[in-house]
Amino acid sequence: MEKGDRKKHHILIVEDDRALAVGLCRALQSDEIGTDSCATLKEADRCLKERTEYTLILLDVNLPDGNGLDFLQKIKKEYGISVIVLTANDMEIDIVTGLELGADDYITKPFSLAVLRARVATQLRRVRERAEAMRDNKSEQVIVIDDYRFDFNRMEYYCGNTQVELSRTEQKLLRVLVENRGIILTRERLLERIWSSEAEFVDENALSVTVKRLRDKLGAQDRIKTVYGVGYRFE
Repeated sequence: MEKGDRKKHHILIVEDDRALAVGLCRALQSDEIGTDSCATLKEADRCLKERTEYTLILLDVNLPDGNGLDFLQKIKKEYGISVIVLTANDMEIDIVTGLELGADDYITKPFSLAVLRARVATQLRRVRERAEAMRDNKSEQVIVIDDYRFDFNRMEYYCGNTQVELSRTEQKLLRVLVENRGIILTRERLLERIWSSEAEFVDENALSVTVKRLRDKLGAQDRIKTVYGVGYRFE
């Protein structure tokens, strides 16, 4: 494992190709970004336990001591850190599975450094925006997006000057989507978040119907995007 200095953002790179890992570290390091690299899941687990301020993880799928996708589930469950999955160009199943398990993005090998930096910058920006939104809205939980104003404490939702009445289920869906705006949320994750312990007994069509009703009520056809075969994203 190679460790970097404490900086504004810190990225953990889990990649067993040492030359690639070194190259990734050099490409991403800056005045604001530090990097650590490790080659196995065991080392990655130790890094996460020793250092709590990771902003982002670049996670290779195929590692010497296990499957990176299995480790992805642990990261999301225990740490909630943003993850970009690194996968071979011909392994589309890894991409789909990674997104379904909670990956925030993916990069297929081989990739250019320009693409890498752009994808990483996007995730770091989203992390910052979520942190700012949580800080700014901590007391009232009011989220303003262009003409929309959502007050989740008072259960008041506005599109421009028009108040929109939402069912409890629609409110839950809206909150999950806007608090994770820009991030693809799989159908499975949405079912779990909205219907909790009842998710396994809920017909998947119920989610599709709820999404449609929410879109129609808010006039949000261009906001609530369908990611076909995966789930939904709030733009």
